[in-house]
Amino acid sequence: MKEREEILAAIREIMVEMFEMDEQAITLEAKLYEDLDFDSIDAVDMIVRLKEMTGKAIKAEDFKTARTIGDVVEAVYKMLND
Repeated sequence: MKEREEILAAIREIMVEMFEMDEQAITLEAKLYEDLDFDSIDAVDMIVRLKEMTGKAIKAEDFKTARTIGDVVEAVYKMLND
């Protein structure tokens, strides 16, 4: 999982499966908190799942500034390609 498209697909899968979100709503521009009703507990659950998927330790701080799905994709991309 190295490319942004693959990361987006994985994030979309997690969000549909774990949070029963509408797949069409999960776009790069979608705002986590405003558009998707994401909260800090959801964020922690998501970090745990991303960690399982990537096999890398993910620091919550890396996601503190994430406001959109695109930000999350970018954070995961950087982490995987460091």
